Amino acid sequence: MAFKKRKPNKFSRDNEEPKIIRAPLPKGKEVLGIIEQRYGGNKMKVNCLDGKERVGRVPGRLKRYLWLRPENVVIVEPWELDDTKADVLLKYKPNQIKWLRQNGHLETENDEF
Repeated sequence: MAFKKRKPNKFSRDNEEPKIIRAPLPKGKEVLGIIEQRYGGNKMKVNCLDGKERVGRVPGRLKRYLWLRPENVVIVEPWELDDTKADVLLKYKPNQIKWLRQNGHLETENDEF
């Protein structure tokens, strides 16, 4: 009796990490940044790729959905009135960070991801 070869399903361990064709990029005034330190509540220090350090905050509508830690890569939008502050809009996943590095969008001195 011959056994049929089973196809891997979405729960099988043979699946590799999902490939990312592209990741969302900053639009308009938005900037890529790396979280350096959490201050507490919804505030944090973000090193932006335009060379500035900003105090980032998570808007109320995203507060429950964005769980942020130091060394996370995020998209921030600087405030119009005060350029030292910004809103955090999106957190990148590890495979998206890898795609950003491969395509030259994320250039930093410590490539530990």
